[in-house]
Amino acid sequence: MLTDIEIRKAKPKERPYKLSDSNGLHLLVNAQSKLWRYAYRFDGKQKTFAIGAYPIFSLNDARQKRDDAKKQLACGIDPSTAKRALKQTTHVISANSFEVIAREWHQTHMTTKTTDHAKKVLDRLENDVFAFIGHITIKEIEASDVLSLLRKIEQRGACDLAHMTKQIIGQVFRYAIATGREVRRNPVPDLEGALKPRTVTHYAAITEPNDIAELLRAIENYTGSIVTKCALKLACNVMLRPVEIRTAEWSEIDLERKEWRIPASKMKKRLDHVVPLSRQVIEIFKQLQPITGHRQFVFPNVRTPNAPMSENTINGALKRLGFGETMTAHGFRSMASTRLNESNLFGIDVIERQLAHNDKNAVRAAYNRAQYLPERVKMMQFWSDNLDGLRENSNIVSFQQARK
Repeated sequence: MLTDIEIRKAKPKERPYKLSDSNGLHLLVNAQSKLWRYAYRFDGKQKTFAIGAYPIFSLNDARQKRDDAKKQLACGIDPSTAKRALKQTTHVISANSFEVIAREWHQTHMTTKTTDHAKKVLDRLENDVFAFIGHITIKEIEASDVLSLLRKIEQRGACDLAHMTKQIIGQVFRYAIATGREVRRNPVPDLEGALKPRTVTHYAAITEPNDIAELLRAIENYTGSIVTKCALKLACNVMLRPVEIRTAEWSEIDLERKEWRIPASKMKKRLDHVVPLSRQVIEIFKQLQPITGHRQFVFPNVRTPNAPMSENTINGALKRLGFGETMTAHGFRSMASTRLNESNLFGIDVIERQLAHNDKNAVRAAYNRAQYLPERVKMMQFWSDNLDGLRENSNIVSFQQARK
């Protein structure tokens, strides 16, 4: 059996884990909370009853709730069903219910989306979400509530739809937090890995302008490490591979010449690579200088400052922002490549050279390594300016206007 001291000393690990008490009661310890759960069987099925979070519910409180649930079982009542029925009868649709906030989010969020896309998102909410959690005050919704409705979608064989619905719910929670609702936390990140995986055939990347704008605004509002935030912003602008960003060294950066010269030893194709620095990228480096400028790496490892940033940092930040299934660190290259190719403003050779997709002819590739540099300088500044316009939703210079 557990003691209060054991519970207080329990620390998060790499993955959530359980501390067992007695008679099915256990404490689920994850990265941000300690949650009481009661495991039981009803109608031949293994089920879990969510009691609440520690220390709001003490050890004695949790044991009492477990005993109450056992009494319901003895009377042939499913405690989880009884709890949900109680919520339905005691919680009226209020300004803080999930449905009200979700509809408000939809009305605000979908102003820049196509009518068809906006309708699809609302249909998903109305068909698969509101019936289960729409009436519940948003601060009372737990990860298990969300997982239950997502599993019902999975059982229909709609795996991709389950993942998309999960992302929508996460966005509603982010909106609720941003607008000052009484929300303890977003439970959706706790469901990472809980659903059947999608079939992924390539790096996930966002390429539609409206979706890029949403991603850029989410990055701008990122509340984690400022160094990680700068890495995300840099990834948007420079068209580099994740490893080339996280291993960036201050010795490679020349702010006066507005160039980042990456040695061949770091490049996939083993050729020196030049990245022209836009005004926006220079500002990112200037913001980082007082923080990491005294170190070798622009983005040092949190635990080992003499080593570069972990390869999981950027993808982890994207997951925390709610884009883990639609965007990857490598996807920023596809985002830039797709948009710049569609612009018809810059030759394909210019774009490919900036992506360091080198010619298969090694001699010609070495000869051409600095080719198109003037065009690339213009392109990189144009790309950063375009990203600013998308993020700010201001008067964006369209590709058609730029061509004129």
